[in-house]
Amino acid sequence: MPFCRWFCFLHSAAAVLLATASAVQADEPSSASRAPRTALSPFGIGGSHARNWGAAANETWIPQMVEIGITNTRTVNSGWSEVEPSRGKWRWELLDKQMQYLDEQKITFGGIFNGNPKWTKNHVGGLPVNDLEGWSNYVSETVKHCRGRIKYWEVWNEPPNGTGKDQTPADYAKIVVAAYKAAKAADPACQIGLAAKSVYINYLDQVIAAGAKGHFDYITLHPYETGGTVIAHPGSEPIFLHINSTLRKMLAARDPERVSCPVIFTELGYAAEGDQAHKIGNFTTHETQAHAVVKYYTMAIAQGIDCIQWFEGRDGDSGPLGLISAKGEKRPAYTAMAAMIEHLGMFPTYLGWLKLNDKHYGFVFAGAKGPVLVTWATSLTKEEVNFGTEVEIVDPLTGNVTKSATHALTVAPIFVLGVPDKLLSTAKANKDQPFLWDRDYSNAKSVSVTYGAQNIEEGLHTKSAETVAADVVGYGGNARSGSVPGGAVFTVDPSFMSYTTEPIEISVEVRRNEANDNAGFKLVYESTTGYKSLGWYTVPDNKQWHTIKWKITDPQFVGMWGYNFSLNSDGPKFSKYYIKSVTVTKLKE
Repeated sequence: MPFCRWFCFLHSAAAVLLATASAVQADEPSSASRAPRTALSPFGIGGSHARNWGAAANETWIPQMVEIGITNTRTVNSGWSEVEPSRGKWRWELLDKQMQYLDEQKITFGGIFNGNPKWTKNHVGGLPVNDLEGWSNYVSETVKHCRGRIKYWEVWNEPPNGTGKDQTPADYAKIVVAAYKAAKAADPACQIGLAAKSVYINYLDQVIAAGAKGHFDYITLHPYETGGTVIAHPGSEPIFLHINSTLRKMLAARDPERVSCPVIFTELGYAAEGDQAHKIGNFTTHETQAHAVVKYYTMAIAQGIDCIQWFEGRDGDSGPLGLISAKGEKRPAYTAMAAMIEHLGMFPTYLGWLKLNDKHYGFVFAGAKGPVLVTWATSLTKEEVNFGTEVEIVDPLTGNVTKSATHALTVAPIFVLGVPDKLLSTAKANKDQPFLWDRDYSNAKSVSVTYGAQNIEEGLHTKSAETVAADVVGYGGNARSGSVPGGAVFTVDPSFMSYTTEPIEISVEVRRNEANDNAGFKLVYESTTGYKSLGWYTVPDNKQWHTIKWKITDPQFVGMWGYNFSLNSDGPKFSKYYIKSVTVTKLKE
């Protein structure tokens, strides 16, 4: 079932310990090309199969979404098995009833082409490349039936998930092309969505190169891991903020005519409780989920994402991700979503960004009743900010409003109403400027991180903030232990390198721990075919610092899981080593 899954925000052990801090490219699209291009409000919603199999399932949560102003949901239950249970036998009753219900609720809805009925030539699962005729007929008949009611159609759910073991991006391209041709013939006005899991821009790159070029109208992503990084590790916001610009770089290279196509996050969420939830700072897991709602929507809208469809409205069969619990209890996340829509308006206009105290991102929008500044601390430590004049400060989790010229900023986002002219002017001046981490590294030959009493990050970022254990001091000098969370996971600043492939060298200085325990790791990096692992390196001893270098010809850094490369020891047994420095150097003159 396309939406029945229990996901983990951080896909691998390395991703759990993400090292993320990056920036949006200097060649980011202009504000004009970043303006919303769909008829959808950015404030969307979605549901798991248990909450979306039909009208009866929708009735358990859609009214509560309408209550706070949400006007669009991801999709109706339009899977192949649902509408064509046997070849040539169409069953529209369940779909029609669901569409009628959503129409009555004044909710816009999309559709999805997905699945393999048991009667097809490819009934064992995966992409239906062995029955493109049947697939095309399914698409054609479904679009004809829904013509005038569904505009946006996704092709598959977050591929390469749900594809066959040996199926390739070229196989996905085949079903995309077939779906595009069949759908357009049935309804020229419909829009076809090219999809990928997480922020798997590498996969989209391969799909377009394999034949999907010119056969899609918009793109969907599910950036759970990257979003989760921002919440779990304050200060890593730029890794999320550069999703759109990196995607645009890929489109400019692979399919220039689609470079400004709409982008929709058709799934993005954060758990309120359970194993996948996190208690950040002094805030509860429920409060942290609400923080995620505000941060995700704010940063997505600011970078030009057209619509974000929170997963999900009410807990279903995919864990405690809902704005509402399975029992129908409204969580703080529900209140936060309502507050965003109330203060930013259904179609917020992004005005620009600024940094408070030169470190804390703030995003300004033309809100429902005037400019609204959305901001939060990029550190777990409270920091006093001075707005220069008295403003109204809204707590989106409660709706409470206070007036003050100063505020103790925390990781809990706030809305600032009555934005002072000085801050408003600064934000507007920055609108089309890249979201830099610290400075522009586009002309740098190399980037590095050196561990010391204070870590020095020069365009190479790791989890070295206060969310990670303190620096490890070994042999009378400063270093970071390979066993310290985040110590061996890295992100290069996208202004230095993002998407574009060119030869690089990664150099690492390491030594074993004081006990001289056996230690080692392999380099795992983002390549043109996704994450790739190089051979094992055993750290020789603890007598001196040892330098290991890798020359890589196929890097393609997009931050799919929130990082670009890691030193992976396959668990704690072999991670008993220290890192002194890491450097990434461009080899191309």
